[in-house]
Amino acid sequence: MIELRNISVTFQQKNKTIAAVKQVDLRIGKGDVYGIVGYSGAGKSTLVRVINLLQKPSEGEVLINGIQLNKLKPKELRQERKSIGMIFQHFNLMDARTIFDNVDFSLKYSGKTKQERYQKVTELLELVGLSDKHQAYPSQLSGGQKQRVAIARALANDPTILLCDEATSALDPKTTLQILDLLKELNRKLGLTIVLITHEMQVVKEICNKVAVMENGEIIEKGESVQIFSQPQQPLTKDFIRTALHVDQALTTILNHQKFSKLAPNEILAEFAYVGDETSEPLITQLYSRYQVSTNILYGNVEILQEVPIGRLIVRLTGEQHQRKKALEFLQQHQVEATILKRPEQSSPIRLVERGGE
Repeated sequence: MIELRNISVTFQQKNKTIAAVKQVDLRIGKGDVYGIVGYSGAGKSTLVRVINLLQKPSEGEVLINGIQLNKLKPKELRQERKSIGMIFQHFNLMDARTIFDNVDFSLKYSGKTKQERYQKVTELLELVGLSDKHQAYPSQLSGGQKQRVAIARALANDPTILLCDEATSALDPKTTLQILDLLKELNRKLGLTIVLITHEMQVVKEICNKVAVMENGEIIEKGESVQIFSQPQQPLTKDFIRTALHVDQALTTILNHQKFSKLAPNEILAEFAYVGDETSEPLITQLYSRYQVSTNILYGNVEILQEVPIGRLIVRLTGEQHQRKKALEFLQQHQVEATILKRPEQSSPIRLVERGGE
């Protein structure tokens, strides 16, 4: 549905050329909820604005449903843009207009009659859960309600694509989840294709079926969300995911607690990562019955992404070294990734994946 071919965006700043986006290729299918994640300055907001040509690329092609937007005349482009709604971090509502009028403003040149517009706005406000706020003003609404108004306004012309540029960054965690639930519902009810720009992998985890990671204007990794979360390849992606799954936070807590961090000569601190059916297998109990290796679970977490469970454990393994080696080999045979974080002689943890060995 959306195809970006070899997109680059450069800006001139005095005598300096800044490359905001560098040769990006991206394909987004109909009905996808596609997350583009990266830290500030990665180029993700510039890239999403290229999709509806609010930002014209310095080079490359933008295709929506096979139509190349950057070859259209201004009038043709305006017509095509009606199929692309957009919401922003700071809502961009008109403070002097009521909620009804804010949404109705998008229908001003739609050709609809006054009655048709009234019916449309009423339906949209009901869809986003604000049917009782027709005559309220933006200053009377919470942040989450303002974003719901912005979503209703973006849907006024029945778009097939919704672009969300840091749409939840100004909201508290509870409100963020409510807005993400609304976007999921709109994706399901209306068949909307959603492109979501964010610096929070937590947001991607909640809603996206596909994800691309940006750094320094380039896409460094992309794929299905389950694949990216379970087998990240790039250091930045791993950093995002460990933060989203709270693994590093748990590890810091463990290492700062002497009772948990101090290891006996026959112990190691390890992390297990597993996906899908393996989350329901009693593998941990088998480590003792098969190899006499006991497992003390210090942290555990299971997330459900696109109906697929993804599990993480931080454990203290106790047993003879050769038995621990066999135990790790057993886990590897069952598609469990084991990372040894710390040995007794180490003062600080390491990040070394040692599949099936020590």
